[in-house]
Amino acid sequence: MTTAPGTREIVHVVLAEWADTAAAEVGTEATRLVDEHLGRIDGVLSTTSGPSIGSEGQEGGFQWMLVVRFRDRDALDGYLPHPDHQVVADHIGSSAARVVVFDAEA
Repeated sequence: MTTAPGTREIVHVVLAEWADTAAAEVGTEATRLVDEHLGRIDGVLSTTSGPSIGSEGQEGGFQWMLVVRFRDRDALDGYLPHPDHQVVADHIGSSAARVVVFDAEA
């Protein structure tokens, strides 16, 4: 069975290394903003965010992660300029020394 282009779920992953020494507080605020804003956006199926709890030490300096699952590529396209996304993106952008964003079909 083939899936029509643009109809598969999309997974959006963001990794942040905080610039501030108060990384825990910055990450806590980022998670609060995610919980408050991203679920309001059409096409967002779920969000997961927070600091690494792993013991392997393989985070490469990244301290916080966000994963957003979207209904499809059109939902991702609508998310990027959405005002509720901008609140979260602005906080991450102004607080991070380094950010990686990766989008993939699920």
